[in-house]
Amino acid sequence: MSTAPRRLFEEVSPAHPPDPGPPAIALVRLEDTLRQPAAPTPPAAATVRPRFAERAADALREHGPCVFMGACSLFGVLLFWHLATTYRWDFYIRFNNIPTPLDVLDKVMQVNANGKFITNVGMSLRRIFLGFAVATVAGVAMGLAIGRYRITRGLLFPALEAMRPIPAIAWVPISIMLWPDNEVSIVFITFIGAFFPILLNTVSGVQAVDGVLLRAGQCLGAKESQLMWHVVLPGAAPQIFTGLAVGMGVAWVSLIAAEMISGQFGIGYFTWEAYSLISYPEIVLGMITIGLLGLACSGLIRFAGRALMPWLSFAARSGAAR
Repeated sequence: MSTAPRRLFEEVSPAHPPDPGPPAIALVRLEDTLRQPAAPTPPAAATVRPRFAERAADALREHGPCVFMGACSLFGVLLFWHLATTYRWDFYIRFNNIPTPLDVLDKVMQVNANGKFITNVGMSLRRIFLGFAVATVAGVAMGLAIGRYRITRGLLFPALEAMRPIPAIAWVPISIMLWPDNEVSIVFITFIGAFFPILLNTVSGVQAVDGVLLRAGQCLGAKESQLMWHVVLPGAAPQIFTGLAVGMGVAWVSLIAAEMISGQFGIGYFTWEAYSLISYPEIVLGMITIGLLGLACSGLIRFAGRALMPWLSFAARSGAAR
């Protein structure tokens, strides 16, 4: 046995004495030694907490400044509102009749005493989710088809572009005549508001997909359905979620307008009824509720986007690290 194999064998398996036989026997014994199962390493339970603490610290360093600045922004608005309404500022913009934050807080306690306000909020949420869900399915499906296929784009896109400039509020009289139920007409108005931003962003995202990726998939034998699911949809996903976020905001605007005009329940109807009764704290309460609900819905969309597109978060972190 040569010097190098003998030294390697002695280092790996010192318990076995060197074999004076041929090198093949030594290599076989070395292989047997390496194949022996290693002793199981006990779980490092003590390292679980430090790793969790490290992840928490990383998350705090990454998102802490944004959360702090957002809290400062909201606190600044609240402080300005308190000072302007308490001291009745009047410099072209008049705060004489605007209720103070304490007045609105007192109104919150009053409206929560009965279930009417909660019922209105629940009705608005149900309408927004129904209309937005239908707009998401229809907008993404039609956007993929229009952006991918020239025939579909030539047949559908001109008609949709002609209807897109029509504001959702202008559809209210037509929707009342179209649908037999007032509830369905309000959901339809919400759908109209969310549909076009989702559609246009999906079309733009599909057309922005790199053609090299499509040709590579075709060369690898991918079918059209596989290309659409594994290449086109992931490539267009960032702009699709941008359209979803924009569509959610427009959907809330459309919903509130529809509820003010033809609704009998909902947060828009609650705000308009408060205006008719000259109840200023309830008006501000309705506006704040609309803003918080819209913020929560947009946050859900952003959270879903980060969960479904982890590669974007990784790219953002890598870019920030560089």
